[in-house]
Amino acid sequence: MVNIEVAYAKPELQVLVALMLPEESTVEMAIKASGLLERFSEISRSELKAGVFGMVCKLDQRVIDGDRVEIYRALVHDPKEARRQRALKP
Repeated sequence: MVNIEVAYAKPELQVLVALMLPEESTVEMAIKASGLLERFSEISRSELKAGVFGMVCKLDQRVIDGDRVEIYRALVHDPKEARRQRALKP
C-alpha cells in the first residue's frame, strides 16, 4: 500500500484528500478514489490535467508512497497576454 494525497484548489478553497491505495495505483485511479470529481462538477473528466508535486504527468503514471497528486484547473487568462496588457498601461 502507498500513502498519497490528492489536491485540488480554487481561488477561495483548497482541498487535500489523504488516501491509502494499492502499490500499482495510477494518478487517474488516485483522482477517482479521492471523490473530487464528484465533489467539484467543474473538473472536466475529458480534459483532466494532473501532476505530482507540480510536475505535469500522464494519468497512467504510477503513484509512489508520499506523492501529492494535483488536479489542475484551466487558466482563466493567458499569462503572456496579461503581462502584455499591463505593459501597455501608462
